[in-house]
Amino acid sequence: MAAVIGGAGLLQPDRATGATTGPERPTGPAGGPRAAAPDAHAVTYPLDCKGAPQAVAATAEGDLDGDGRPETVAAVHCDAGSGTPPHAIYVLAQDPAKDAAPRVVATLLEATRKQTTTDLTVSDGLVTASLLGYSSPEVPRYSPDTKQLAKWRWTGGKFRQELRDSTPTGV
Repeated sequence: MAAVIGGAGLLQPDRATGATTGPERPTGPAGGPRAAAPDAHAVTYPLDCKGAPQAVAATAEGDLDGDGRPETVAAVHCDAGSGTPPHAIYVLAQDPAKDAAPRVVATLLEATRKQTTTDLTVSDGLVTASLLGYSSPEVPRYSPDTKQLAKWRWTGGKFRQELRDSTPTGV
C-alpha cells in the first residue's frame, strides 16, 4: 500500500503553461496564428507630461474594429510622483508589417477631462471604463467624489461614446 501511494506521488500531470495547443489555438483572419495585441509599454503617447515620465496604469485587449486583429486600450498618466494625475485613454493598433511599432489610432479620453480610470475592460468589441472625477474645483484632487461608467464602441468608422451620469462615490 505504501509503495502505491509513494508511486502515485511521483506521477504528476504536466505543468500548466497557459498556452493552448492543437486545434484550440486561436487563429487570425487567414487561419494562421492569431496576431499579438500591441504592447502598451512600447509606445510614446501624445500626453504632455512636461518632462515627467509617462506611466501605463491599465490595459485591456480585444478586437475592437472586427478586422480579426486585437487592439490594446491603455489608460496612461504622467508619473509625477505624487497626487492623483488624470488619465488619458488611448487605442493602439499593431501594423501587420514585420517589426512595425504599435501606434496610437484613437484617443477615447483626454487627460484634460481630469478623470482617473479604473476597471478598464474590453468585451465583445466594447471598451468600458469607470471614471473617477470631481464635482467641483473645491474637492481635493486626491479624493475623487464622482464616478461615471463610460463605454466606447467602434461604429461607422469611429469610436462612439456612451457616458452615464455622474454618481457620488461616497468617499
